[in-house]
Amino acid sequence: MASLVQGFSKSLAMTVLSEIGDKTFFAAAILAMRHPRRLVLSGCLAALIVMTILSAVVGWAAPNLISRKLTHHITTLLFFGFGLWSLWDAFTDGGEAEELAAVEKKLDADFKANGVTTKAGSKADDESKKKRPFLSQFFSPIFLKAFSITFFGEWGDKSQLATIGLAADENPFGVVLGGIIGQALCTTAAVVGGKSLASQISEKIVALSGGVLFIVFGLQSFLSSAES
Repeated sequence: MASLVQGFSKSLAMTVLSEIGDKTFFAAAILAMRHPRRLVLSGCLAALIVMTILSAVVGWAAPNLISRKLTHHITTLLFFGFGLWSLWDAFTDGGEAEELAAVEKKLDADFKANGVTTKAGSKADDESKKKRPFLSQFFSPIFLKAFSITFFGEWGDKSQLATIGLAADENPFGVVLGGIIGQALCTTAAVVGGKSLASQISEKIVALSGGVLFIVFGLQSFLSSAES
């Protein structure tokens, strides 16, 4: 029970501090301004839940593929590395503004491209419905768009790698539960009012808090044994 609570609390804190102001946070906020919020929220959450579970499975399987001692040392190095990375971001100017501008530019280009294609006549619309991709027959295109942007945006991101590291060293069920709740909180905040919320939160404070948290995780991992 103690390991479950520890994995849950670590994953929840890590997820919240990693995701606020992240590129997928801004993507969810911008998408919610232009599309129905329920579809954007459900698409983003579905992608994040799938990503969290996949990451936890990889982390859980790692000690079975290589020695637990080695995975423990790798996880410790990851925590220290992410901590220094976050602290570097905290003292680097323009991080949040550049992230938001890049996301907006990418999504604006996508929206313009879609706008050109939607100006076709009703006959073309009828034909396109018949030729829609398989998944679009069952899911809203907006849901699929939010899902794909979030899923591929998170792939290889710091929070995904940290989730893998946590699941290798902590209770994977606690890590999954904490990660999903953390993702749900951040994504809901982004969809409801992410852009204004992000402007009111100091990116430097969030990055500093995240860096300190990762270093604390690293110290705890360093001082504990691989078997504990």
